[in-house]
Amino acid sequence: MAKAVGIGGVFFRAQDTEALTQWYQEHLGIPGFWTQAAGPTVFAPFKADTDYFPADRQWMINLRVDDLDALMASLKAADIAVETRPEEWDAPETGRFARIQDPEGNPIELWQPPK
Repeated sequence: MAKAVGIGGVFFRAQDTEALTQWYQEHLGIPGFWTQAAGPTVFAPFKADTDYFPADRQWMINLRVDDLDALMASLKAADIAVETRPEEWDAPETGRFARIQDPEGNPIELWQPPK
């Protein structure tokens, strides 16, 4: 049976595509065309009434990161609000998490998988 072998792209609407593209590249290091590092990718629909991400958003992107502390420091230095809930979100078997929003309010979860 033929199957999907990876995510080929993430596409979403934006009010200012050029500014948002620049923001993702500047603050998260994501260029328009990106060859990802090998690692796990979770593909999981959530229940319609989930409170895992804002109710007014249909999606939340989760990005694997290699150094969550350094990235959070960089984001905070750029006056980007970073939310953490170590007691609730972090666990040795799943890793560490933080959340931010892009300039258009799209939720982004940053994930440092366990080593």
